[in-house]
Amino acid sequence: MNKTLTLSPITRIEGHLAVKVEVEDNRVARAFVSGEMFRGFEQILRGRDPQDAQHITQRICGVCSVEHGVASVLAQEMAFGAEPPANGRLVRNLIQAANFIMSHIAHFYLLSAVDFVDVEAVSGYQGKDQGLRELQAWVKSQLASKLVSPIAPLLPRYAAKYLQDPDANFTALRHYLDAFEFRSLATKMGAVFAGKLPHAATLVAGGVTERVTALKITQYKSFLAQLQSFIEQAYLPDVVAVARSFPEYFSVGQGCGNFLCYGVFPESGDNQAKVFPAGVLIGEKLGQLAPDAVTEDVAQSWFSSATGLRPMDGETTPAPTKGGAYSWLKAPRYNGQVMEVGPLARMLVSYHDGRNPALKTAVDGLLKALDKPFKDLVSAMGRHAARALECKLIAERCGEWLNQLAPDSPTCRECTVPESARGFGLTEAARGALGHWIEIRGRKIRNYQCVVPTTWNCSPRDDRGIPGAVEQALVGLPITDAENPIEVARIVRSFDPCLACAVH
Repeated sequence: MNKTLTLSPITRIEGHLAVKVEVEDNRVARAFVSGEMFRGFEQILRGRDPQDAQHITQRICGVCSVEHGVASVLAQEMAFGAEPPANGRLVRNLIQAANFIMSHIAHFYLLSAVDFVDVEAVSGYQGKDQGLRELQAWVKSQLASKLVSPIAPLLPRYAAKYLQDPDANFTALRHYLDAFEFRSLATKMGAVFAGKLPHAATLVAGGVTERVTALKITQYKSFLAQLQSFIEQAYLPDVVAVARSFPEYFSVGQGCGNFLCYGVFPESGDNQAKVFPAGVLIGEKLGQLAPDAVTEDVAQSWFSSATGLRPMDGETTPAPTKGGAYSWLKAPRYNGQVMEVGPLARMLVSYHDGRNPALKTAVDGLLKALDKPFKDLVSAMGRHAARALECKLIAERCGEWLNQLAPDSPTCRECTVPESARGFGLTEAARGALGHWIEIRGRKIRNYQCVVPTTWNCSPRDDRGIPGAVEQALVGLPITDAENPIEVARIVRSFDPCLACAVH
């Protein structure tokens, strides 16, 4: 088979993504990933009060909103010379952790699991579970109708191999239905300290505005216990079941082989010691993070602004008719290198860093359960495994942070906006490395730049013509049927793209 396939839009992701693959001899020879819209948040921020930034940037996304808020206040704190008290740091961790848990559960069940779980098999379900009975009735009605929507979340689907074990399949479908409730529960948990979610109201430079009380700690603990039960009894077992049924996805989708992590969940006031440490992994060599090594190319992006700039000096000038361009994403690079970001990157950097023995034990245990060598983590299925394991580890850490909170102690320190200053905030969203850069002149925002996880992963080719991380992950992928290229969708969704963020 020699053919060009275009999947547009890629469904069950956040935002508008198109993927074109050129197939030669039944394998992807070249891939082109395109962000199809422009939003302009960086222009919206110019001239505004810096302390508005965390509220505006959270509107970049309804899923990753908390992380944008955290990145923004970290950038402001660097510019203001401010630092939150211990309670403020811990509460931020708890809000951000809740958003991670919500996002991970949503990604596997609501976005990716349908690529592996046989939805149509519920037509033959003979059990008594009311949720599955209702799903069965809906599926039958859809299959009988000629009006099946092409964007329905479950149907239609690609004709392909799905989970073969009926018990495992029905269990996963039951958990798919449960995931809606647990996703909501994680949001409620974060809102205990965020005021509301999505778009936390309490994040400010200097800490958070919400008081810590014994009642709020108890509320959060109650939600957390329910989520931990779902993660350990449903999420992780379902990922293992899918991984065992689709072992071939441990040998495809490897990508560029370079991994970047900014670090997240600070354990001390200096923002240095973190649960997931910052680092750059190229091959087997772990290096320290150098923020100045981040640049953005725009040669094949619909921007006429200068290329190769560091974010602090970044420009965003849209050019929708630019020749040779094919995406509204810029092409971030680290010392000129393509980098993958996300849960797999965090897991690999932390594993090689070695300062978190609990993480190493958890990774080794999961690999043993899957009967896979460490190298197989760098794969499409490895991304799902890393995300599920991270979800468990973060939930466990939440319990420790709750025990460290001091009720009625300060959560915020007052900040003063300087006449002129620069700062950047580096953190991690559920989908990977997230950075905000701010320049202040006359106590107003002169320039603001965001480099977000999916801009890294789904970037187009850079100035040297080197493909981005997802583009590289698709190369070499076997395509069984050009009319049902589910293999492409499975690889792309393993990165959990958020195009709303990427095109900000």
